[in-house]
Amino acid sequence: MRQITCIFRECQLWHYGYVACFPEDDPAHRIFSDEDPRGWTRPRGCPRNTWLRQIDSHFRRVGLDHVSALGITGWEPKEFRHDPEGPSYKCDLSRPCPPESFAFKMKSGIANVLGPKICLEDNILMSGVRNNVGRGLNIALVNRSTGIPIKTAYFDMWAGDVKLLINFLKSIEEGTLVMMATFDESSTKLNEEARKLISDLGSLSINKLGLRDNWIFVGAKGIKRKRPFEQHLVNNADTNKYEAWPDFVEMEGCIQIRTDQDA
Repeated sequence: MRQITCIFRECQLWHYGYVACFPEDDPAHRIFSDEDPRGWTRPRGCPRNTWLRQIDSHFRRVGLDHVSALGITGWEPKEFRHDPEGPSYKCDLSRPCPPESFAFKMKSGIANVLGPKICLEDNILMSGVRNNVGRGLNIALVNRSTGIPIKTAYFDMWAGDVKLLINFLKSIEEGTLVMMATFDESSTKLNEEARKLISDLGSLSINKLGLRDNWIFVGAKGIKRKRPFEQHLVNNADTNKYEAWPDFVEMEGCIQIRTDQDA
């Protein structure tokens, strides 16, 4: 079950992002440029602390402020405000995928504030909006021949039981597409057996995954050659974007549809 503080912070960021993505000439957007605008008055009985200052206080607890949070809203504006902008491809890819392939796009979580997102063929498999992501490893299983989702789950690798993850990995059927994304902390409870099972899916970086690293991965059960889609960003206090957490990682691409010849 997701922690209520995580859900609360994520909702704050979504609300913040929605306002931030209004056009700059919209009156609602003035809150970001006019912190103390003349002519604005506080109605009697209303809090003295402004909404922006409250947001600053909440985000500062996780290494953000309203300036860096504003940058996160630019991560993908369509998440917060849906405005058509030129041609649109599946999962908002920069270019269309060729026939006989699935379009995908995925992103790790941001600090412990915003959960990861996994999209396949314009279908959002996991995201904070769908309320099916959580701290640790977030996993989506997909039929590689049809693109139909099989199952989604997340496993708390900070305070959870790694046996649940191991049993889940062992239950994956041959040929299944496996998509994984980290959120907050995903390595503490990972033992040698769990890392070996993920490595067998094609991962080249799972054995190097450390405390609060960000990592995303697409592999398959029974993969013959280790040429997965994978991104890994190490937690480093000297280069982290959000104090105790590194920047998020993202990737997009086209996954070849599994045929009888691949079986």
